[in-house]
Amino acid sequence: MKRPLVECVPNFSEARRPEVIDQIVAAVRSVPEVVLLDRSSDLDHNRTVLTFVGPPEAVEEAAFRAIQKAAERIDLDKHVGEHPRIGATDVVPFVPLQDVSLEECVALARRLGERVGRELGIPVYLYEAAATRPERVNLENIRRGQYEALKVEMGMNPERDPDFGPKQVGPAGATVIGARPPLIAFNVYLNTDDVSVAKAIAKAVRHSSGGLRYVKALGLSVAGRAQVSMNLTNFRETPLARVVELIRREAQRYGTAIHHTEAVGLIPQEALIDAAIWYLQLDQFEKDQILETRWFAAQADSAPPTPAASFLDELAAPMPTPGGGSAAAYVAAMAAALVAMVAGLSIGKKKYAAVETEMQVVRTLAEGLRADLTQAVDDDAAAFEALMAAHRLPKETPEQQSQRAASIQRAALDAASVPLKVADYSVKVMELAVKCLQHGNVNARSDALVALTLAHAALAAAAYNVRVNLQSLDDLALAESMLAELQGLEEKAKGIAADYR
Repeated sequence: MKRPLVECVPNFSEARRPEVIDQIVAAVRSVPEVVLLDRSSDLDHNRTVLTFVGPPEAVEEAAFRAIQKAAERIDLDKHVGEHPRIGATDVVPFVPLQDVSLEECVALARRLGERVGRELGIPVYLYEAAATRPERVNLENIRRGQYEALKVEMGMNPERDPDFGPKQVGPAGATVIGARPPLIAFNVYLNTDDVSVAKAIAKAVRHSSGGLRYVKALGLSVAGRAQVSMNLTNFRETPLARVVELIRREAQRYGTAIHHTEAVGLIPQEALIDAAIWYLQLDQFEKDQILETRWFAAQADSAPPTPAASFLDELAAPMPTPGGGSAAAYVAAMAAALVAMVAGLSIGKKKYAAVETEMQVVRTLAEGLRADLTQAVDDDAAAFEALMAAHRLPKETPEQQSQRAASIQRAALDAASVPLKVADYSVKVMELAVKCLQHGNVNARSDALVALTLAHAALAAAAYNVRVNLQSLDDLALAESMLAELQGLEEKAKGIAADYR
C-alpha cells in the first residue's frame, strides 16, 4: 500500500542572504520523514522557492517551522525585489501527490493557517482551493498593492481582513496558504531590455486579460533583460509548448524574440514530454516508448526495494557537503549513542542499584546530546553551503561588493560556530563516558572506552574546522575569543582522557 504524500512549495522573500535560507532549510529538514527536493533562489526577484515532500502531518509541521524561522530572519520593511510579495513567507501551497485528495490538502492548509495566526501572530489568507471567498482564489488579488499597501489597508478596509491571525501586519508581513494541483513556474527572457514589451506580452498571454486559460503572467526586468514571468496552473489543459509559441509570436510583433527560458524549481516530467512530442510532431508517440520509463517500470516489477542512501553514502559522494565537519558531528553522535547504551545496560540491574539514578541522568543527557549532534550533521553542511553561496554572490558594483563581503563574514561565523558547538558537545560526551567507566556496567566497559575515544576524536576533527573557518573572520577579537574557547575545550578533553589511555 502506498503511503500518502504531499508536496509543499513555499516561497520566501529572501535570496541575497544565503545564510538565512540555510536556516529555513534546516528548519524544514529538522522534521523526520520530510525530504527537501529543491531549493531555487533568484537574486533579482530576491525570492527563494523550496520544494519538499512527505506525509501530510510531517509536511505541515515542516511548513510551520519554516514560516516561524522566516519571520525571525526576514524584515519586509527592508526587503527589495522584482517579484510581488506581502510576506516573509509569501505563499505556501500544498499539492496532493500520492493517496491524498485536494480536499485533504485544503484541510491541511486551513489547519496550518489557523496555527500560524494563533501562535506566530502572522495574518494568514487562504487561496486557490482553500479560499474562503471567491475573490481570494487568485493569489494576485490577495497580493494587490503588496506589503506596503497591506500595512495601510489592513484593519481599515474589511476586504483586506485576513482569514486567521491579527488584523495588522508586522515586519514579517502576511502569509498566503492554500491547496492546488501541480504548478509550473516558468520564465521567458526576451532579446530586449524594454520591460514594456514584456508587460505587453504578459497581458496578451495571461488569462485574466484575455489570454490563455491557466496562465498567470507578469512583465519584469531581470538582470538587464525583459522577462515574462509565469505560473502555469494546469499544464495538461494549457500545454507548455502552446504558451511558448504564443509568446514567440507576440515577441515578433514587437521586433524581438525569445532569448531563453527557465523553469523555476521542479517541473513535472509529463510537461516536458508533452512539449517534446509537440515540437517533434511525434503524433503516434506513446509515453512508455521512453527507454528510462520502461526500464524503471521493469526495475519496480523485478527488483527488491533498496534502502535509502545512508550518511556514509552521502559522505563518499564527490560533493563538498557533507564533509569533515558533518563527519565530526556524526562521530560524536555515535559516541553519545554508546554512552546511552552503557547507561541503559546499568539501569534496572540489582548490582547497580546504588547508581541507577546517576545512570538514568547520564542516559537522558546522552540522548539529548545525540539529538543535538545529529542535527549538527545537517547544520554543518548547511553552514558550508551558505559560505560557498556567499562567495558566489555578484561583485560588479561597490554595493554588491559590500553585500557580498558582509554575507561572507556572516557565513564564515556560522561555519566556525557549528563545529565549535560540536567540540563543546564532544567534551560533554566524554564526561558522561567517564561516568559510565567509573560506575556503569563493567561488562560494557569496552563500549564506554570506545565512546570516550570517539568523542575525543570528534573534538579533534571539529577543531580543524573551527580553525580553518576562523581564518576568514575580519573580526579578530571575536576570532580570538572563539579560538580561546576551543583551546579551553581541548585542554579539558586532554585531562579527561589522560586517565584512560
